[in-house]
Amino acid sequence: MERQNTKTGLASREVAVRVFMAVTLKNRPLDITFDELAAEAKLDARDRAFARTLVMLGMRRLGSLNKLMGHLLDRGLPKNATWTKSAIMLGLAQILLMRAADFASANLMVELVKTLDGKEKGFAGLVNAVLRRAVREKDKLINRLNADPMDDIPEWLRRRWRETYGASTASKLALALRVEPMLDLTLAPGEDKAEWAEKLEAQVMPNGSLRRPLADVKALSGYEDGKWWVQDLAASLPATLLGDITGKNVLDLCAAPGGKTLQLASQGAIVTALDRSKNRLNRLRNNLDRMGLEASVEVGDATKYEPKAPVDHVLLDAPCSATGTYRRNPDVLIHKSDDDIAKLASLQGRILKKAFSYLPVGGVLIYCTCSLESDEGVDQIDGFLAGEKAAKRQPISANEVGNIEEIITEKGDILCLPMILKDEGGMDGFYVARITRVE
Repeated sequence: MERQNTKTGLASREVAVRVFMAVTLKNRPLDITFDELAAEAKLDARDRAFARTLVMLGMRRLGSLNKLMGHLLDRGLPKNATWTKSAIMLGLAQILLMRAADFASANLMVELVKTLDGKEKGFAGLVNAVLRRAVREKDKLINRLNADPMDDIPEWLRRRWRETYGASTASKLALALRVEPMLDLTLAPGEDKAEWAEKLEAQVMPNGSLRRPLADVKALSGYEDGKWWVQDLAASLPATLLGDITGKNVLDLCAAPGGKTLQLASQGAIVTALDRSKNRLNRLRNNLDRMGLEASVEVGDATKYEPKAPVDHVLLDAPCSATGTYRRNPDVLIHKSDDDIAKLASLQGRILKKAFSYLPVGGVLIYCTCSLESDEGVDQIDGFLAGEKAAKRQPISANEVGNIEEIITEKGDILCLPMILKDEGGMDGFYVARITRVE
């Protein structure tokens, strides 16, 4: 579809619809697709922000929006009406979930369908009827849309969460999807938290992270000067669990995009960062340069890697399903499946075994994943400890993580759930275990 939509608000909505279709129908990655299409459309900062907000909202509420659309369309949609379906769903998102002018939003989505090539432009009347009904019945439809938080979670994941956490907690996990994630920042060593909290209009979190609403990161004070980097509160915890690592050789496995590498280097460690993705490692190198930090960066397979020098400690952020990041990356709810969990758990087991082999007696391995699935978390660690007699779990205490007691499990691991610290905006789902090699 090669055309310029210069009418105010139309170009941003077209980008949102195109991204929405690419992710939901073609399994395209959300962030890469959005960046490509927003750049192609030459959106300014304001339109880009609107388009991204709309896409993220549509993705997070995909299941409930689809269900509501079915209720509003007595006869269903015509075959292959892909643009029409996406336009209706994102139109409903604007009218029922955003602070957007209702009739203006409806009119713009109708206008967008009218400009389509082929037969779909003939469905503009249908789009108009559905969206104007949404305006008229707004309060009633909002209640229907929000009736069951599980509507937005795919069936395979609902089942897993209910089995792992119970029905009540699973429902709370689903409800957390409706809360927009915040922007968390980790300060460079020596920077004053109170001073930067004031500059960035941020809140100091219990672990020392700074938290503020989402924004264009590069436009914030301190970015270019390397005063901080972006890192979710939960993801910032693992690298703090090694104690004093000044001058220690620490291997950061599966390191990209590099938040934990920056932490380890800022704590005085001699860091080797390994990842199999050259492109993601380029981002890591750029962040090291921006922050003025040093690390040895290597491309390699963590299941086969052999360190060039003895290792004191290992941090393994294992490749995982990333279901814990579903608020920030809602496309994982579309792109992942039960089969992926089993494959990833197998890979994690192989990397974990290899990573532990590097440790000297007394050395520590931090294992973590941004997954809510027990196969990739506590079950993985319990299985490893049962088969490796030289390994011992080293329990983590609340005073090591800003006294956030809710995230410490009975076994002494960390399990962050997105609804913890709910009043402050929650956090990503994350699992962390600490293991040491004993005699």
